[in-house]
Amino acid sequence: MFRLSENPINDNDLKKLTLDDECGGFVCFEGWVRNHNQGKSVLKLAYEAYPKLAEKEGNQIIEEAFEKFAIKKALCTHRIGTLAIGDMAVWVGVSAAHRDAAFKACRYILDEVKSRVPIWKNEHWTDGESGWVEQE
Repeated sequence: MFRLSENPINDNDLKKLTLDDECGGFVCFEGWVRNHNQGKSVLKLAYEAYPKLAEKEGNQIIEEAFEKFAIKKALCTHRIGTLAIGDMAVWVGVSAAHRDAAFKACRYILDEVKSRVPIWKNEHWTDGESGWVEQE
């Protein structure tokens, strides 16, 4: 349900795994590396994680989404390693019988992953400096 990936995220494959003929609603979120943050020009990002704990906590979050919302399927993949501008950093997808549950569950999974999963982001700026960014 939750996984880390050192390779580019294949959103088409993830969508196929998340779709279900019993569901009328599918929602996904794709987070991309942008070229700026807090007034600084960004060159690239480097994500690090504690894999065993990250996957455990990520899967716990998805289980919570199943308990809170009437959803059928949910997946989340987060990149680790060095990412360039325009690379996909995170993908969340949810299928449900109705759109409201899919929207709410997708937002819940993303917000909880960003706040609870031990993944750290090091921004590298165009001025040659770099720094760790606080989780949201």
